[in-house]
Amino acid sequence: MLGVIAALWGFIGICLLFSSAIYRLGSMALEMPLGSFEWYHWLALAACLGFMGFAEGYRGFQQNFSPRVAARIRYLKQNVTPLRALLAPVFCMGFFHAQKRRQIVTICLTLGIVGLVLLVRLLEQPWRGIVDAGVVLGLSWGIISLALFTLQALTRADFQYSPETPDSPR
Repeated sequence: MLGVIAALWGFIGICLLFSSAIYRLGSMALEMPLGSFEWYHWLALAACLGFMGFAEGYRGFQQNFSPRVAARIRYLKQNVTPLRALLAPVFCMGFFHAQKRRQIVTICLTLGIVGLVLLVRLLEQPWRGIVDAGVVLGLSWGIISLALFTLQALTRADFQYSPETPDSPR
């Protein structure tokens, strides 16, 4: 029972984190002054949406993050400890009880994202809204792909993705 609760907390916690970012960045994206857009603003918006949809949504989330996190949710359900249950969202993201390479990549990626967030905050509208719209698209893709992979991980015996824990093959 604790494993089910921990897995649910891991999934919901990550979704809440992403949803919070979508809400905050979405409001910035909605503040874009679309009425005063020049052709190059529209081009930048289309390019940003295309790039972030592909790079963040498809490559980042759908091909990497979501399957691995779903595998870790499945692993957590079957191998729960009190600490993993308490910190399920950060466990599922790979911050601890992960292969050393995974931990390093996760921490570096997190620091890189924080740095980019700080840089994007310096942009003025409409540029900030354009970037934020792309991030909202990528994060939305991420939540959807995470939900689908988690459903597969918890219902299919042939789920083949590695949780990248120290005791699992890569």
